This record gives sequence, structure tokens and C-alpha cells, in this order.
Amino acid sequence: MVPEFAVLGRGSEGGGAALDQVALMTGAAMVVAVAAFWVAYLHRTRRITWLKTTADRLGRLANRPGWVALPLALFIATINTALLGFIWDVSLHIGKGRDQGPLANPAHYFILVGLFFLFIAGMSAVVLPLDEKPGPAAIRITRDWHAPVGGVLMAGAGLYALIGFPLDDIWHRLFGQDVTLWGPTHLMLIGGAGLSLIAVLLLEFEGRLDRPDPERTDGPLRWLVRALVFGGLLIGLSVYQVEFDFGVEQFRLVFQPMLIAAASTIALVAARYTLGRGSALVVVAFAFVVRGSVAVLVGPVLGAPHNVFPLYLGVALVVESMGLLPLIRKPVWWGALTGLVAATAGLWLESLWVRRMFVDPWPAAMWPELLAMAVPVGIAGGALGAMLGLVLRGEPLPGASMRRVIVIGAMAIAALATANGLRTEVPENASATVQLRDAEPVDGGRTVTADVTLSPADLVSADPEWVQILAWQGGIGPASPGRGLVVDRLQQVGPGHYVSTKPVPAYGNWKTILRVHDARTLTALPIYMPHDRGIDAAEVPALDQFTRPFVAEVTVLQRERSFDHPAWLLTTASMVVLLCSLTLIWALSWGAARINLAYRPAAHTDSSTPRALR
Repeated sequence: MVPEFAVLGRGSEGGGAALDQVALMTGAAMVVAVAAFWVAYLHRTRRITWLKTTADRLGRLANRPGWVALPLALFIATINTALLGFIWDVSLHIGKGRDQGPLANPAHYFILVGLFFLFIAGMSAVVLPLDEKPGPAAIRITRDWHAPVGGVLMAGAGLYALIGFPLDDIWHRLFGQDVTLWGPTHLMLIGGAGLSLIAVLLLEFEGRLDRPDPERTDGPLRWLVRALVFGGLLIGLSVYQVEFDFGVEQFRLVFQPMLIAAASTIALVAARYTLGRGSALVVVAFAFVVRGSVAVLVGPVLGAPHNVFPLYLGVALVVESMGLLPLIRKPVWWGALTGLVAATAGLWLESLWVRRMFVDPWPAAMWPELLAMAVPVGIAGGALGAMLGLVLRGEPLPGASMRRVIVIGAMAIAALATANGLRTEVPENASATVQLRDAEPVDGGRTVTADVTLSPADLVSADPEWVQILAWQGGIGPASPGRGLVVDRLQQVGPGHYVSTKPVPAYGNWKTILRVHDARTLTALPIYMPHDRGIDAAEVPALDQFTRPFVAEVTVLQRERSFDHPAWLLTTASMVVLLCSLTLIWALSWGAARINLAYRPAAHTDSSTPRALR
């Protein structure tokens, strides 16, 4: 029987945007789309010249064709806008809760603008070539119109992300608001932007051998720019971890090292093989500067909950060291071995940073399962990174059958590891007795410390992932403790007996929850929850003493979510999102192979990597 406090709301809010906001957003999107396609039509019919003139001027500065220079300039501006909006949006949901509507959240404007211009940047590469075939890999659109592969893929990644917006509204109407980054449609929004960096690297490669001035070779500055693009790829592949960065992860902690291994092996192995010595260190330095700047802007400047992020320095040191081995002459084998070492020694080094900076360090008891998930993912990521490096250096990829084995095998490994991580348990007949003591009020609101006794006393082991009190969505502002987020890791004082280390709020709009995570056990119970008229959810009072049963954590953390639907509907909706995601991954793989086959002979004559760095 589900306790009354765990029954999710069935009110009018949390189920999708208001129709007037949907109409306004749809209208604005149509206006932008029509304007962009009108400019493209005028350019393709040679009725305007300013677009080509602007692209060619940028191309001469960068010594790249205009169909590379202008799209990349647009992309650099748009991806930073989207990243800021994304981190800010997550922090707003953590600090304030659900939106009053998509137009009431200022971060959404940054995300929308960023993703729209991501699509426009890709389409500009598609429409710009007029009297030329943009490289031997170009895709034929009409008899005399060819488009670069990287541009098509960039536009496709942008379209994939944009599709996530209407699908997200449909999802919320069907299932309520799943206030988590890992909602399927949310993953489309961030996945499209993150994976678009691969398309950017491919587009830059296509233009590298079609320079306006062939006698003008690329020097250290161009090498640095390419390293920064790999830094963008590292950031893009890291966005799946952002809940862990804020300390409000709604999934098992073992996912974090697995995700770190995946992002770092793909990006850093590819960078090291493509650009040579020192590149992995430059990549992580750039990622640190960008993520650090965004964290400062979102936290201290905008007043939202602060976040930290993986350092990746340990993995970078491993990749640089492994790059000195003669095995690098066999790139795929080298990438796989580097992924193995990165997922072991590299993750251990990264754990030192996690222990110092993150809310939830990795307990020793988690390491066997951590390695069982991260090592296969790291090996697969290293092999994929090496193959991307082969494409970007114009060297032969393995045969088609081997490529399929590696890519499909990597997807299968990721799926199995994810399925294992999603396996959770809710203990039966488990409860907690909580005694609350009033602490000093904050802004007139009640704060409390807690004395918690678990039943049974051996509910958790001696080394759990966490036993903590989470208070979130209390509002953002100078008077709000923790700016809408407070996490207190409880101190154990006896068998099953824990006490607070700091006060937590129990008033206003705060949702204050006791959370327990030990191996596969992931469960929670509310300490205080406000009356929420919008979803017709009753208040859960913070009594001075109470005993409440543990329930599935999702029923407490995602109060606005609805389970009042047939199981097949959720499965079908999830499969639609999965199909879209697999289509994008297939397209990127196909595009990389097409470019590799078309450019391989000419690429050997290019010397864009400074000799001292090879």
C-alpha cells in the first residue's frame, strides 16, 4: 500500500504548457524558420550577395571556405548561449521547482535561441555552396547543389534537439512533469547540442583541405582552435552528469563515474590522437575555464544554486601518458587500452577531486560495481575516440564489418551498463523515526535539525552512498538558505542512528526529504512538503516527532509526475525518443565513414598538426 503522502498530485498544473504559451512559442518559431528559409532561398537564387560576401570574408581570415567559416562562427556563439541557458535552467528547477510556463523561465530563452541558431548554423553550411562541390564527400541535394556532410549533420543535430521541445510538452501532458534532467525528452534537448560537436569537427575537417590560400599552412593558433573544439565536445558529452554536479542526482551514484569515463575517453582519446602531445591537457583546461565561468555566472552572479563539475585532469594525464606508447600506431587497440586505464587509474585520480568538491563522494564499497560498469564503457569509449581520431587525421578506418562491431558493441555496452544502473530496490517494511529540533529561523521561516533512527537498524551498510537530508525548490534569493538548495549528509552516531550536521528549512515552498542510497537501495521519505494547490497535493507537516515508511524515491522527488496511465504508453513514448536518438547516432557514424572514404588520399598530404606536437 502506498502511503498517502507519496500519492502524486493530479491537479491542473505540471502537465504541459498553457495553450496561449504554446501558440506564442509556435508562432515565434515559425517566424524565425520562415525568415531563415527565405534568406536561404534568396541566396540560392542569387538574389542577395551579402550572405556569401560575409562568409567569404570570414573564410579568408580563417583560411577556410566560407561554408565552413560562417557556420562555425555562428556555432561558437550559439553553443555558449545554449550551455548557459541549460545550466541556469537546471539550477532554477532545483532552486524554485516547476515553471509557471516555458515563457516564465528566463533560461528557456537562452536554450531556444541557442538551439535555433545551432540548426541555422548547420543549414548555412548546407545552403552556402553555390558554384562548387564542397569537398569529395559532399551530399548531392539537386543536380547542381551539394552540401558538406558536417553541415548536414550539424543541422540534423539541431533539428533533433529542437524536436525535443514539442515532444517535451506532449510528454508532460501525458506523464506530468518529471523534474529530472534524465527525462527522455530532456535528453533529446541536451543530446542534440552535445553531439553536434562531432558534426563541427567533421565540417572543419572537410574545409581543411579546401583552403582559399593553399600555400598558407595552419600553425599553432589553428591547432589551439581545434583543441578548443574538442574541449567543447568534452563539455557536450558531460551534460548528462549535471544532476550530480548540483548534488541532487535522482539516480544511483554509480552512474557518475560511468558517465565520466564515457565522456572523457571519447573526447580525450580523439583529441590526443588527432592533435598530438599536450592536446588532452589543453582540452581539459578549456573545459574547466568554460564550465567554471558558467558556474560562477549561474551561482554567485544570478543567485541560483551553485554547481561543481568533473576536473578530468586524472584521465587527461592517463591519456597523455598512454600516447607515448608505440601501440598508438595501432589506434583502435591503443584507444581501447587507454580507455581501460582511464576507467581505472584515471577514475581513481578523478575520485580525489570528487571527494574534495562534490556533495557525494564515491564510497569504497561502490568500487566493484563502479569498475564493472565504467571499465567496459571506458574501453568502448576509447575505441570510438580512436576511430574519430582516424577520421580527423584522414587515416584508414577499420573495415566496415569491424566498424559496425565496434559501434554497435559500444551502444550495447552502454545500454547494459545503464540497465544495471537503473536497477533499484525499495526496502519492505522499512521506516524512520525522526525527531526535529528548531534551529535559528531564516527570514522568519522555520529551520530544523534532525535526529534519525532507521528501522531496521541494519537498513544500510557501514559504507552507504548517502544518508542525507535534501531540501530544495525553496526559492532563489539572498534570504533563501543555500539559494534554494541545502544538502546535509547525516553523521552516524550508532547502529541505524544519524544526526544532522546543519539546519535545514521546513517552511514555505521547501521540499525537505530524508534520502537513503546504499548499493541498489534508493529510497526516501518526506520530512516537510507544502500544500501544492496546482497539483492538488496535501501538505506533509514537519512534526516534532514522527515515524514514516520509506517509499520509492521518485514518488517523493518527482511530486508532479503522474503514473495514472497504461504501461504500454510510457514504453511506446520512450521507444519513440530512443528511435530518434539512435537515428542521430547512426547519422553521425555514417557521416564520419563517408568523409573518411572520400578524403583519405588527400588527407595524407595535409600537415595541419605542428610537427613538434605529433
